[in-house]
Order: sequence, then structure tokens, then C-alpha cells
Amino acid sequence: MKRKLFPALAAVLILALALAGCAPQTAQAEYIGIDAAKTIALEAAGVSESAAVFSTAGLDRQNGTDYYAVDFTANGRTYAYDIDAVTGVIIDSSEDQSQPAQATDGGASAESSADGANSSANASQSTDGSAAITEDQAREIALADAGLTAEEVTFLKTQLDRDDGRLVYDVEFYTADYTEYDYEIDAADGTILSSDFDAEGYTAPADSATAITADQAKEIALAEVPGATVDDIYEFELDRDDGRLEYEGAIWYDGTEYEFTIDGYSGAIRSWEADLRSRSFS
Repeated sequence: MKRKLFPALAAVLILALALAGCAPQTAQAEYIGIDAAKTIALEAAGVSESAAVFSTAGLDRQNGTDYYAVDFTANGRTYAYDIDAVTGVIIDSSEDQSQPAQATDGGASAESSADGANSSANASQSTDGSAAITEDQAREIALADAGLTAEEVTFLKTQLDRDDGRLVYDVEFYTADYTEYDYEIDAADGTILSSDFDAEGYTAPADSATAITADQAKEIALAEVPGATVDDIYEFELDRDDGRLEYEGAIWYDGTEYEFTIDGYSGAIRSWEADLRSRSFS
């Protein structure tokens, strides 16, 4: 009986080890990062970084798998890669011939058109299909505004997009405490068109904690907008969200709308959004 039992136990053990080896990736696995994903895509395409113009480089998820979507153009071709965010394995890829630019009727007309366009190129470059600033410059602008360095954040997305006929960079990243930042930057001159951040991981204070006053909350918000005064606050209220006390309000100053949420106890800014183009007053 004992001789027959040992093979059975061995078979069970082998099956258990096999199933363990098929277990999905754990949530603790570290991502390779956007820069590494871009390098993998460029090497697979046989393209140098200086020759590539990236239109998409962001983290995404499909069927439970996190991956980096990396799209770029180089040498008249368009490349698209999906790269596993943990292993760096290329999940999917495609390559297409880019649409060639339409030729003009003659060299003279093309030259005259170029002369006429030079005077307005700097003012409207974000609407003519080309970006004046690079993806790295857009990220640097966002980081500088947030007061952070590249080593302190994890980038989720840096993508060139078109909004109302204007080329913009969407830049998203988060910090070690899971505060998430989202920027929209004009691709022509680097102007920050909109920005916001949300702080996660909030712990409600004890019931005995002392709440800050409404005036203190307003002072905290106005300190983020140099030159603005109490008269520029057009919305303000005390609210309670999931058991936490917070002040919510909005400031309109110098052509930009700022919306904020401030912790009612610590005075910490829980969320902040600035929109250069907003004109909404209800």
C-alpha cells in the first residue's frame, strides 16, 4: 500500500507546482517604465530615437494585463507597439506607410507659400499638424509646475493629441503617495492650458480634531494664485465627503478658472484644477 501511495502524492505535488507556475502576475510587480517601453519599441522597429516622433506613450490595461501603448512615426512610416508593462515583451505591433504630403503645382508657388507662412508659423504652429515642443519638454514643463522631478514620479501617459484644432500634449503622472497629476500643454509654445491633481490615501482625523475656518481655507487657496483676492472667489462652500470635512470653491482670476478642495482639518489641498480656457459661470 505504501509503495502505491508515494507515486500518488508525487503526482499531486507536481500538479500543484505546475498550477503555481501558471499563476497571474502579482500586483506588486514593478513596471518597466515608459522610457524603457519606448526603447524596446524603437529597437524592434530599427529606428533611432532622434528620427522618431512619438504620438502616444502611455500605460493601459486590457483583459487584466497592463501594457504600454507606444506609437510613433519615422522615415515616412507609422509604428504602433503594445508592450507588457512588467516583462517588456511586445504583445502586439503594426507598421503602416504614412500618408505623403500633397505636392504643390510648382516649386515657385511652394516657395512663395513658405515665405508667407513664416510670419505666422510661430503663432499658430500647434494647428498646422506639427508640434514645436517635444514630448520630453512637455513632461519637463508639467514637472516644473508641480514642483517635482522625474525621479519622484511615475508617468502614466505622455500623448500628443488634437483638441479643437490645436495640438496639445496630455501628460499624466503620479507620486509615491499616489497623488495623481494631469496636464494639458499647448504643443506650440508650452503654455499650460489645464492642470489638476488629486491626492489619494486620505485618513480621516479623530472626532476631536479642530477644523480650520472658512477664512483660513480661502487664504490657502488664494496663496496658490498670486494676485487674486477674496473678491475673485465666486464659489465657496463647506461640505462633508465620506466622513471628511472639506471646503470646495472656485476662483476666477486673470482669464483662468481654478477649482479647489481643501481638507477641513489639516488645510491640505486635496484637489486643484486650473483651466485657462474655461468661461463657465452658472
